[in-house]
Amino acid sequence: MATEPKTEKEISVEEKLRALYELQRVYSKIDEIRNLRDELPLEVQDLEDEIIGLNTRLENYKNEIAELEAAIKAKKLEIEQARTKIEKYKEQQENVRNNREYDNLSKEIEYQTLEIELCEKRIKEYTAALEAKKAEQQSTMETLSERRLDLEQKKGELNEIISETKQEEERLREQIKQIEQRVEPRLLTAFKRIRKNSRNGLSVVPVQRDACGGCFNKIPAQRQLDIRSRKKIIVCEYCGRILVDPELAGIVPPTSES
Repeated sequence: MATEPKTEKEISVEEKLRALYELQRVYSKIDEIRNLRDELPLEVQDLEDEIIGLNTRLENYKNEIAELEAAIKAKKLEIEQARTKIEKYKEQQENVRNNREYDNLSKEIEYQTLEIELCEKRIKEYTAALEAKKAEQQSTMETLSERRLDLEQKKGELNEIISETKQEEERLREQIKQIEQRVEPRLLTAFKRIRKNSRNGLSVVPVQRDACGGCFNKIPAQRQLDIRSRKKIIVCEYCGRILVDPELAGIVPPTSES
């Protein structure tokens, strides 16, 4: 004759605690999957933002390089104009009528010579700045190429993980349905309420190092004995989480008395 399934009254407190802790472990696995799925899109977004920034930087380099090249061209034109004036003034010196005119032309020649020297100095400065900008531009282009490859790889990882974790989450959801059938409605409601109000999604936690595994507040020795006895559902007086002993949670091996 087939055995009758246990009624709610026949299910021991220990069995209830085991079911609740198992339920917590499955929910925690789902939380890990969701966290992983949440982190990768953020990494993808960060890379996309960085690529936008690199493209903006390259556009700025392009404009700055164009400005420097235009400035160099303008200074070279000024040098040509100054040299033309010098030639003109030298020709005029040959036909001056007095020393005053000669001296004035000499001053103009000297001024234009200084202008040429100043332009040549500026050209050297602009050329150095231009080479530096081109080097920065090249480095940025290489970084951009690397980030585009990183982005392509991350998107591939994201699509793969979404596909894999979707199947895993569906499997875990089926486990949850089966476990929940072993938990009485009142306890299940309490479990879900605690989980909803918990920052890390933990409703059931083991006692670890004489403290609550959720809020880490110390638990008195007598209360720990009550938890180990598994005779009643005990919650942390600080955070309200359901407490189980380390042996039930599989953190420490069972004693010979268990």
